[in-house]
Amino acid sequence: MGSLIGHVIPGFGFFLIGIWHLLNHIKLHALHPKSYTSLLWFPAPKSRYAELFFIMGGTLASISMELFIGPSKHQPLDSDGTIPSYHLHNFEHANISLTFFVYAVFSIIFDKINIPSTTAKYGLTQFLAIVAFGQELLLFHLHSTDHTGLEGQYHWLLQIVIFACLATTLLSIPFPKSFLNSFVRSYSIMFQGIWMMVIGIMLWTPDFIPKGCFLNYEDGHKVVRCHNNEALERAKSLVNIQFSWYLVGITVFTVSLYLVLVKIFQENVEYLSLINKFEDEDFEDVEAQKRKLGSQGEPKMFLEMGKQENN
Repeated sequence: MGSLIGHVIPGFGFFLIGIWHLLNHIKLHALHPKSYTSLLWFPAPKSRYAELFFIMGGTLASISMELFIGPSKHQPLDSDGTIPSYHLHNFEHANISLTFFVYAVFSIIFDKINIPSTTAKYGLTQFLAIVAFGQELLLFHLHSTDHTGLEGQYHWLLQIVIFACLATTLLSIPFPKSFLNSFVRSYSIMFQGIWMMVIGIMLWTPDFIPKGCFLNYEDGHKVVRCHNNEALERAKSLVNIQFSWYLVGITVFTVSLYLVLVKIFQENVEYLSLINKFEDEDFEDVEAQKRKLGSQGEPKMFLEMGKQENN
């Protein structure tokens, strides 16, 4: 993961999951505001488990890249079978992916098998997501890679966003009907993906390195170092400002998206309700006319005319 591609690709995956959840939560709440219940994953139109298959495929690709494709020997172990110090971070990243893979697999299993308690099924799925986000936060916080300096500032802010994902997932157990909690969780997952992409682009693109800092090759990968403490503090401040810009921008985007989608879905609901109302009224009118005709309308006149002709 310690590269541009290693951050951008997983970050894009988190972004897609976050925006997918955001759209579905807004739609679900707009269509069923009174009976809304939070869901941790959403069936896709053509494939029920598309989201979970996407997570499984992405995590397997990440594990393969970290342990087999990325290393020069195409395996992460030393000649004596031990893990070398320069591959510890590969195992840490692979463990994060492994936990999300376990979450996706068991989510499918829980959905397929018949569990007597729906509450238990919902709670266990939430538990797996909590373990995944908790594992991610723990391993980023206790990372073997020396996340100091500019890289450390980026990853410290990333941990705040991961904590928001973990906290909102925890809160979804006691508050399954809270749309606001689901909205913030989707927002946080999307923000995590965007910030991971920003980390990859800003730390491993030479043109974006702050003034007074440079890329240096250390322990098998490139890291950003600064010439002096003043340049480092300036670079950290720029990261804080950048994080604030993305925070405001993503907030404006998600709230605006909510306002637009709610209006669209509510108009559709009102339109369908209006059609159903007219159909019910037409049906009632037809039934009333039938009853009226059967008692005093034209059918009675035809019967009377037939009797007169027979006479």
